[in-house]
Amino acid sequence: MARALLYDYFRSSAAYRVRIALNLKGIDYDQRQVNLAKGGQKEASYRALNPQGLVPMLEIDGHRLTQSLSIMVYLDQKFPEPRLMPADAADGAHVRAMALTVACDIHPLNNLRVLKYLRGELGVSEEAKDEWYRHWVAEGLAALEEMAKPHAGAFLFGDAPTIADICLVPQLYNARRFSVPLTAYPTLRRADETASAHAAFAAAHPDRQEQ
Repeated sequence: MARALLYDYFRSSAAYRVRIALNLKGIDYDQRQVNLAKGGQKEASYRALNPQGLVPMLEIDGHRLTQSLSIMVYLDQKFPEPRLMPADAADGAHVRAMALTVACDIHPLNNLRVLKYLRGELGVSEEAKDEWYRHWVAEGLAALEEMAKPHAGAFLFGDAPTIADICLVPQLYNARRFSVPLTAYPTLRRADETASAHAAFAAAHPDRQEQ
């Protein structure tokens, strides 16, 4: 298999997820930076490849894949070991629900383009923008903490990483950047600590990427 190519941005939570998944699967990949802070996602050359103008985008096996969860499902189906989702239907649904709580309920309200719109077009203050961020993150994490408790082990589901942990770690990284208190989420913090010590997660950390 030819090396995969990941269109990436070091602080993108969604791209961070895919870096972790690729590392867990042991897939070699190159990175091409799309600088979101400088508007690289709006360039015509990138929009021609990805009409949404978002990252990540993964070129692999002759395919051009977008949306981090869709990419992770592809990787799990194409490269089944190690599994990112339980084989049992109910367990798999639970793990996907936790991942979607982050990817669909928390993250979209707080990504860079939303925060820029709040400050720019809507003219909210920096303080109000940060309060918006902390409110939605706290609401989502509180729910995720309760969802995780029944089946959590070292990770959010048992003792092996899943897509739920892959979504959690980037979200908590960003939560700390915005000084969101995390003491109320011991289950999430335990899973984050375990995952962050794993080589595949550590290698994907934003501080270890080209900027």
